[in-house]
Amino acid sequence: MSELLIDVGSTYFKIGSDEGTFQKFRNFEKSIFDDLMSKFGETISRYKKDEIFICSSANGGLSTLIIGLTESFSTKYATNIAYNSGINIIDTILYHNIDSAKTTGELLDVVIIAGGIDSIDLVFDERLFSYLEKLNYSNIVYVGSKKDADFLKKNIDNLIVLKNIIDEDLKMDEDELKEYLTNLYQKDIVGKEDIKELYKITSNQIFSTPYIVNQSLPFVDANFEVINPFIVVDIGGATTDIHYSKDLVRDNMLSSSEYDRLVFKKLGVYKSRESLIFTAKNNEFVYELLNYLNVTENILEEYSNEATKILMQLSIFLVLCKVSIHNPLYVTLKMELLKSIVFTGGITKVLEYEEIEKIVEFFYKKVLNTKNTTTIVLDKNYYIWTLGLKAIRSKSC
Repeated sequence: MSELLIDVGSTYFKIGSDEGTFQKFRNFEKSIFDDLMSKFGETISRYKKDEIFICSSANGGLSTLIIGLTESFSTKYATNIAYNSGINIIDTILYHNIDSAKTTGELLDVVIIAGGIDSIDLVFDERLFSYLEKLNYSNIVYVGSKKDADFLKKNIDNLIVLKNIIDEDLKMDEDELKEYLTNLYQKDIVGKEDIKELYKITSNQIFSTPYIVNQSLPFVDANFEVINPFIVVDIGGATTDIHYSKDLVRDNMLSSSEYDRLVFKKLGVYKSRESLIFTAKNNEFVYELLNYLNVTENILEEYSNEATKILMQLSIFLVLCKVSIHNPLYVTLKMELLKSIVFTGGITKVLEYEEIEKIVEFFYKKVLNTKNTTTIVLDKNYYIWTLGLKAIRSKSC
């Protein structure tokens, strides 16, 4: 490999070169650039700027609110597209409930408004504007009936109007919204002052790590002992991500991409520790799982190596629940058809194979009510993200 590959994670730096892949824990008292150079400066100095490729997951993803006309089409489609674009959904609101809908106090990265096929009009009215006045958001996008587009644009400042995500046959048309959201995610990463500094050492575009890992999926079975169909679970400090083939999607939503991803901003082990614990305490199976692991719920309040391991195990279980029939609000995968689960990210440096296997077996038994026949593969050397960066590098050549 004549290039240097760098991943800036929320807790670790990882580099890949001819010499292999290596990681070092970040020092949060330093800027990302200064810390990276102090740890890998000698290696970096051996490469030209156009030979260095960088991705980052240090921002932890974006947050959005979705306002949809119906649960089965506009809200469902917008939710699917948002998750697959690396967006963290704070809430979804059905328009007929908007008068009683609660407002979030936090700053939203983007609000998505969706609803109606292009042949109908008068879908939205002044109630929408009254609700939006109560929100604090940075971006707002409309992907509903084109007959309402001018009306909404006159009444909503800085509204971005994109192609309707529902076509006349009620099929999903995801391309424009997905590109818009993916670019927002990308801008958020490179817009961070710490990330901007990294352009001192590279002349190539800096990508989001979830996007890069997704680019690696077509090459995973050629580099790992996996059996199709498979998913890749990437558990880090700020997010937990699942990458999957569209063949596993239970819902019949046609789209152009072969692979997609889900980025769970609130299921990271370090930066989003509190939200991970909150999610765990509200899962009906977790207390039985803790008992299965021979620990009590008190472990969730501890700061120890054992507690970190338990949190990582909970991350595995919770994210598998999120994409199973146990939680129909998310994209539902045909988990019973899975032949392999590939684990990558910081979790592979902390948990042993048996500790991960124990969680997967519990999930299949308690949630899916079936015996687990899935092969578990650990990417302990972070090889998967290098496959994605190599794929991007090849496209740019």
